[in-house]
Amino acid sequence: MSQHLPKAHGMNPTNLSGFMFENDSIQDITNILSDGGTLLMPTDTIWGIGCDATNAEAVKKVFDLKQRAYDKPLSILVDSIEMIKDYVVEMHPRVETLLMHHTRPLTVIYPEARNLPDNLLPENRSIAIRVVQDAFCQEIIRQFGKPIVSTSANLAGQPFPAHFGEVSSAIIQGVDYVVKQRQHDKEVSEPSVIVSIDAAGEMTFIRE
Repeated sequence: MSQHLPKAHGMNPTNLSGFMFENDSIQDITNILSDGGTLLMPTDTIWGIGCDATNAEAVKKVFDLKQRAYDKPLSILVDSIEMIKDYVVEMHPRVETLLMHHTRPLTVIYPEARNLPDNLLPENRSIAIRVVQDAFCQEIIRQFGKPIVSTSANLAGQPFPAHFGEVSSAIIQGVDYVVKQRQHDKEVSEPSVIVSIDAAGEMTFIRE
């Protein structure tokens, strides 16, 4: 077991040997994910709803909780560039270079996904993936060994929450576990930069 866990912004782990972050057990969280459960959790951007991105039933739970149309795809979080390669058909070298040098949280829309359930993907089979920069999220994904869905913690059509205090009771009561990490952080968060890339490696910034 690693003795050198990354330290997230504003985080004070109380028990590294047990993977405790404040009052959250990484093992308990990964068990919930393995059982097809849903999470309300902070990320490197805004608070989001998460689940096992490879589990179609779990993905459906997230759509239903958000009251989101099934034809509006969800994004996923990974802990590394290497994990991306397991879930896209091809990764253009330009993207890898961009990811290594981009300092802000960056979501990339890849043209063709693999190893993911059909209900996570739009008709064109594209997938939006972010290498998460938050140490807490990284550790969850690293221990889980698979990507997790991440979508803003709001009902469809409602504004995204800038911090935990703005998350609606419907979302809090609808998930299987509410992460305690950073609930008292009132710093206003923003969504990630979004860039789309085609098969030829041409990039289009959708949100900066």
